[in-house]
Amino acid sequence: MAATSPITPAPPRAKAAGVAPSAAERPAVVGLVLAAGGGRRLGGRPKALLDHGGRPLVERAVRAARAGGCAPVVHVVLGAAAERVRERADLAGCVVADNPDWATGMGSSLRAGLASVRDAPRGGLGPGGPPSGPGGSPASPGASAVLVLLVDQPGVGAEAVARVVRAHRAGAGLVAAAYEGRRGHPVLFARQHWAQVAALAHGDRGARDFLRAHAAELTLVECADIASCADIDTPADLRLLDPDR
Repeated sequence: MAATSPITPAPPRAKAAGVAPSAAERPAVVGLVLAAGGGRRLGGRPKALLDHGGRPLVERAVRAARAGGCAPVVHVVLGAAAERVRERADLAGCVVADNPDWATGMGSSLRAGLASVRDAPRGGLGPGGPPSGPGGSPASPGASAVLVLLVDQPGVGAEAVARVVRAHRAGAGLVAAAYEGRRGHPVLFARQHWAQVAALAHGDRGARDFLRAHAAELTLVECADIASCADIDTPADLRLLDPDR
């Protein structure tokens, strides 16, 4: 995969004192769902296709991103059984990126997802993008941050996404949900971090090395009261798919 290049964030637009930004002017956060896993310990059942309330699990993560305040265009990284996922899951309005190296671990999916957001039209917001300004120029610089969700954590919903997004809109550039003080997902990376996150994402470590190196800058947002970060790795974990849990 080609190396990513640093992206310089656009300067904030001036705003008259006492005037709250409109929805269109708030920093846009793009949701990124990592859904490439093959479910090796689940007997080779792709995690994106696990049944959740009669629908593929990947759809739940997409809904959580949108309902929690991310942009309508959600980026989804597929790997194992990618064609079957496309056939069965409703991913309308999503940008779908393929990760042929999904078996090497989460790091390759994170790199593929960040590249998808970086290279998408209108600063990562997709064809719909931000509204156009005078003369057809974009009225905003595009996505200010990407928020990463894992497909195999059905206990992480829109409420946790919203808390992380609010922390970013309050000024934090590096945010993670916490569960009784321990870092979990979703994790948000402001645009200026994307290149370094991708450079350090290898194997199954995902963004762990980057987050460890930037621990002093990380804002943790407690979410244990509204979400669960338990993930689905083994057959015993399939109980987490019960929509009533």
